[in-house]
Amino acid sequence: MTLTAVNTFAGNPLDRAGDLRSDPDWLAERAADPEAVAMVIWDGRPLVEDHADGPRLRWLSMAHARAVVPDRELFLGLWKDAPCFAVEVEGGNDPAAGVLAGLGVFMDMREAAGVLPGGDAAMAGTARSLFEWRRRHGFCASCGQESTTICGGWKRVCPACRTEHFPRFDPVTIMLAIHRGGTEPRCLLGRQAAWPEGRMSALAGFLEPGESIEEGCAREIREEAGLTVTAVRYHSSQPWPFPSQLMIGLFADVDSDDARPDQTELEAVAWLTRAELTSVLAGTHPTIKAPPPIAIARTLMQAWVDGAE
Repeated sequence: MTLTAVNTFAGNPLDRAGDLRSDPDWLAERAADPEAVAMVIWDGRPLVEDHADGPRLRWLSMAHARAVVPDRELFLGLWKDAPCFAVEVEGGNDPAAGVLAGLGVFMDMREAAGVLPGGDAAMAGTARSLFEWRRRHGFCASCGQESTTICGGWKRVCPACRTEHFPRFDPVTIMLAIHRGGTEPRCLLGRQAAWPEGRMSALAGFLEPGESIEEGCAREIREEAGLTVTAVRYHSSQPWPFPSQLMIGLFADVDSDDARPDQTELEAVAWLTRAELTSVLAGTHPTIKAPPPIAIARTLMQAWVDGAE
């Protein structure tokens, strides 16, 4: 089977070695390997350096990384046989102006995702998500005791009650609603008040317990725009490390074009033909601006323009 990574933060090239990383001796050997390297994260930002062919992640030797950050590391996986780790620098002062001066710059993750190669962005996003989970889930949800990181950062265990905790990610449906009545099909975009002026995007919402992907899609479209979904089709998915969601990209047929924004999630909606959406993506529409290229919403919009629904 061939996996095609069409979205930013997908396409991590590493072998995660999930069947081996639970062995502390194996992990210790990988960290001591002279070929072991580590990326650096600070304030959710990866360390990036310039290359002749564009920005790339800056990798340090594992020994150098541990000298800078002695106790906040995680195992990312294997690049062929080379072990790859990540370390997180804490504190408010930019390490690129201190202990890591001259090695690159710490770039905002969204900005970095727009300029890094796809594999680099995927590895950096994975590291950010895991460090955020570690920060937010330091105590056992069962008994309240502080938990311990094991398995190279991919599990936490409570020393008091032995409950095991695994990285959290939240599933989100994101969908382009399509109405096929009239002379030609149109898709629906919505706008949240907090977005930059003119920005419109696909509708989206978190899945709830006991809800299928299709049910969540239908509920969100009904709640946000007052429309009834008649069919749902999957397109692709995207890890989204802000802090850690899985965006599930869908197309959804609806039975009416009588969309009514709920004024809570959405302040406005707009129906667009393929030609109109093409102008949005090209940046030539007079009033509507597209989501950024790193967003799966943009992928869905382009796919609909291209007829790949």
